[in-house]
Amino acid sequence: MDLSWSDADSAFRDEVRAFLDEKLTADLRQAGKLMTSVYAEHDASMAWQAILHERGWAAPAWPVEYGGTDWTLTQHYIFSRESQLAGAPSLSPMGIRMVAHAIIRYGTQEQRDFFLPRILTGEVFFCQGYSEPESGSDLASLQMAALDDGEDLVCTGSKIWTTHATEANWMFALVRTSRGPRKQQGITFVLIDMSTPGIEIHPLVMTSGEEVQNQVFFDNVRVPKSNVIGEIDDGWTVAKYLLEFERGGGATAPALQVMADEIAEAAVGQPGPAGGRLIDDPGFAHRLADARIRTEVLEILEFRTLAIVAEGRNPGPASSMLKVLSTELSQTITELALEAAGPRGRAYQPHATRPGGPVAEFDPPPDGYLSGQPWQAVAPLRYFNDRAGSIYAGSNEIQRNILAKAALGL
Repeated sequence: MDLSWSDADSAFRDEVRAFLDEKLTADLRQAGKLMTSVYAEHDASMAWQAILHERGWAAPAWPVEYGGTDWTLTQHYIFSRESQLAGAPSLSPMGIRMVAHAIIRYGTQEQRDFFLPRILTGEVFFCQGYSEPESGSDLASLQMAALDDGEDLVCTGSKIWTTHATEANWMFALVRTSRGPRKQQGITFVLIDMSTPGIEIHPLVMTSGEEVQNQVFFDNVRVPKSNVIGEIDDGWTVAKYLLEFERGGGATAPALQVMADEIAEAAVGQPGPAGGRLIDDPGFAHRLADARIRTEVLEILEFRTLAIVAEGRNPGPASSMLKVLSTELSQTITELALEAAGPRGRAYQPHATRPGGPVAEFDPPPDGYLSGQPWQAVAPLRYFNDRAGSIYAGSNEIQRNILAKAALGL
């Protein structure tokens, strides 16, 4: 495998860098740098999406006829990598990276014509209604009922861990329309207007203090059958297709490399447990070196997967492998960042960060006082938020089961 970029790819990289240098304002860079989770501050994320949309780069993975680009897979990777290295705030994945692909593949032309342009502009902002209080990793056990009533499905039940439900005006959801011999049967994929009567949103306060996740209750909510994606009772097919886009496709290693480099730089000025500099502490230095090596390995694996896809081959269980490695490595790095932050990192100072949602019951100091540096305020919030990385998008235990079956034949 040749790890060098071609002349055309190098020229594209330079084009992307020039665009980022010009369009990423100081405020947007700050929003990216001070993110406390995988979700950027909502307003900054939408502002960056508008800039990308103007350039035609908001949804590069979409078909060209719907607003995508004709980039090669290598160019997609370069764009993702350079955006992370430049500190761009992330875009919400729910619309552009997830449900849009299901609409393109399984939706009607009317659904495509209505939703896709509005997803690009941000006029339509989606949240995901999958998990339920008793259905998480075993998603096929979901119980939210959708009863057939003429032209509508009448939905009753609840969804939980619904990211940005308070900001979203639409939800894509899996609902139970019938029961069959297998629990995957009788599930339907629907799009729900969040302004429909009978919907109630209860924010969930995370350990970080942020209200990004929510529980959403449905009480006889009428959803037109015209909002079904695919066929009634065959939503599991749509959901499996969508998961291919939820568990990979981007470059995750560069952002982790940046974080590891920042920790190494910060550790030079931080005291160690036995005096001297933290970077000189053998235990800390060893764990940081190990994490940095693992980021290099992760990037090589991302390159290998990119090469497989570029050749038109199916990457197989690679997405599961990358999901496990990237989320567990991210947890390791955020733990190191919290250690490097020291005592000042223990202070709860969300006013110095740019969280992905409102912060509950916190009154910032009137003078904006901050103990330490902004990165020290970010460190504990990232640490707490990252604990969920090995659970969301299919727990890492589930991913290891997939690897055991697909790669080892167990």
